[in-house]
Amino acid sequence: MRVLLASDLHYALPQFDWVLDRLDEFDLVVLAGDQLDIASSVPLDAQIAMIEALIDRLDDPHRLVVSSGNHDLTGPDEAGEQCALWMTSLREAGVVTDGATVELDAATVTVCPWWDGPVGRARVEQQLRDAAATVDRPWIWVYHWPPDHSPTSWTGRNHYGDEDLRGWIEEFRPSMVLTGHVHDPPFKPDGSWVDRIGGTWVFNPGRQIGPVPAHIDIDLEQHSATWRSLMGTEQLTLSVQ
Repeated sequence: MRVLLASDLHYALPQFDWVLDRLDEFDLVVLAGDQLDIASSVPLDAQIAMIEALIDRLDDPHRLVVSSGNHDLTGPDEAGEQCALWMTSLREAGVVTDGATVELDAATVTVCPWWDGPVGRARVEQQLRDAAATVDRPWIWVYHWPPDHSPTSWTGRNHYGDEDLRGWIEEFRPSMVLTGHVHDPPFKPDGSWVDRIGGTWVFNPGRQIGPVPAHIDIDLEQHSATWRSLMGTEQLTLSVQ
């Protein structure tokens, strides 16, 4: 099973084209949050419509996993907390997205939404707890924010990670967590695109300009992960405990 991970495309349409054009090359293609860009001059509704149109052209949207990030929030949910309401349209199109846990031949994949308050946080924790009770194969989480005190959350000046995620990793012990959100770690001294917390691999491809996003190719059969960016290529072997 091969997985392609990219994140934080922030409405860079050439990067969306590049990712979606590779759907047939991988068993799973993951966009780990921040599809939209709240700083763009293009209204969010127009950004959403364009991304939905790109996804509508796909022959097999079930290979695509999309989680929400902080830039993807578009309005309050029933609890009054901000959420990515437009993820519903992606789900209806067949994309695996927020709140889903899917069982594949080689792994179980859980997709966590960006949460904006205590109700959303409790939902994510319950989602992970429910999945943990039944998972019987390698378990992959998609979660926009990397864990705190990790080289994958290092900005070059300080760690900017999620303490809750680190606690959940230590409690539930997934095989790997696919993240984004912090753009700089792979490009900074003391930062990295990969970390190991106990037996859990954590990945953050970072963000770069240009038509090709920084991305990670994870091959579960070959036990390898390869990061590609404007800085070049790095590869490591994923040891198995």
